Amino acid sequence: MKIPSTDEIKGRWAQHIGAAKVAWGELTEDEILKTDGHLQKLSGMVQERYAITRDAADQQVKNFFKKHKVQ
Repeated sequence: MKIPSTDEIKGRWAQHIGAAKVAWGELTEDEILKTDGHLQKLSGMVQERYAITRDAADQQVKNFFKKHKVQ
């Protein structure tokens, strides 16, 4: 199995910005774009904006990536 390059991940992420905006409406499109599809960056933003635990934010983000096949 080929590991996707950073550019491939960013490209896939750009395709899912709208779905991410629906999932986390409190985040702006710019904030979502700045994460470049990195799980940890997005989890941190979700945790901060929604005042939830890191584990809860990580789980939301992992579920989103799995559902939308981002990586």
